[in-house]
Amino acid sequence: QSCYMEKQAIQNSRIINGLLIAAVALPLLYFGKTLFIPLFYGLFIAIVLYPICRWLEKKGVPRSLAITAGLLLVLLLFAGLVSLLVIQFNAFLQDLPELKAKLQPAISNLQHWLENNFNISIASQERWWADESDQLSGKAPGLITGIFSQTASGLFTLFITPVFAALFLYNRKDFVRFLEKIVGAENKQRLQQVLGQTILTYFHFIKGMVFVYLIVGVLNSIGLLALGIRHAILFGFLTAIMTIIPYLGIIISALLPITIAWITKDSVWYPIGVVGVFVFVQYLEANVIFPRVVATQLNISTWATLVAIIAGGILWGVSGMILFIPFLGMLKLVTDNVPEWEAVNILIRRNEGKKR
Repeated sequence: QSCYMEKQAIQNSRIINGLLIAAVALPLLYFGKTLFIPLFYGLFIAIVLYPICRWLEKKGVPRSLAITAGLLLVLLLFAGLVSLLVIQFNAFLQDLPELKAKLQPAISNLQHWLENNFNISIASQERWWADESDQLSGKAPGLITGIFSQTASGLFTLFITPVFAALFLYNRKDFVRFLEKIVGAENKQRLQQVLGQTILTYFHFIKGMVFVYLIVGVLNSIGLLALGIRHAILFGFLTAIMTIIPYLGIIISALLPITIAWITKDSVWYPIGVVGVFVFVQYLEANVIFPRVVATQLNISTWATLVAIIAGGILWGVSGMILFIPFLGMLKLVTDNVPEWEAVNILIRRNEGKKR
C-alpha cells in the first residue's frame, strides 16, 4: 500500500510540475516571440547545416569557413527563389490594370444577381461600398503603421536568423555540454542518442522537402501553363511554397490563380481546371512524391499536427504554424527515448496498422 501511495505521489508531482512549466512557458513564448522566432529558425537551420559543416571540417576546412559556406548555400537557394518570384510578380503588376478592367463586368453581374435574388438595390450596394471605403480610409494610418511594423520585424528576422544559426554551429559543443548538465550524467548517453537522431532526421527531412517543393512547383506550373493561366510559374511555385503551412497553405495560395482564371477566361471550366491541377498535384505529393523523395519522415499523427499548427498560429502567427511542426517532431524523438514520457508519445505518434 505504501509503495502504491509513493508511486501515486510521484506521478501527481510530475503532473503538477508539468502544469507549472506550461503556465510559465506559454506566456514567455508569446511575449518573447520577437526573440524566439528568429532564435528557433536559426536553430533548425543549424541542425540542417550541421552534417555539411561537419563534413567540411573533416576535410580540413576551418569551422568558420565551413559555417560561412553552409549559410551561403542557403542564401543562394533563397535568393534564387525570391528572384524568380519577384520577376513573376512584376509581370503580374504590369497586367493588373487589364485584370481590373476585366473584373468590372463581373462585379456588375454580381450586383445585378444580388438585386434580383436578394432585393438589394445597386444603389444600396454602392452606398455600402462607399461607407466601407470611407472606414478603410480612416483606418489607413493604422494599417500603414502595422505594415511598416511587420516589414521591419520581417527584415529583423531575416537579418538575425543566420547570425543565430552561425552561433549555434560555432558554439555547438558548449550547447551540448549545457544540455548534459541539465539532464545529468546518468542520461548523457540517452541525450547523445536523441541529438543524433534529431540531426539525422531533420537533415534528410529538410533536404527531401526542398526537392518535394521544387517538384510540386514544377508540376503546378506545367498544369497552369497547359490551361493558359497567366503567371503560371509564379502561382505554381507560390502554391508549392505555401504548402509549408500544412492544410491551410494550399487553400490560401490557390485562391489567387483561381480568381485570375475566373476573370481572364470566358468559361467556368478554367477555374475548375485550376482546382483540378492543384488537387491532382497534391494527391501525387502526398501519395507518391513525398514518400519516395523524403527519406525520413517525422511520423507524427494528424491530430497532433493540427494541434501544433493551431497552437503555433495562436502564439507566433504564421511562423508558429511553420516552427511548431519541427518542435512536435523533436518532442516525438525525445519521447521515443524516454520511457517516462510514453503517454505523450502515444498521443503524438502515427499509429499505422495498430487500430483496434
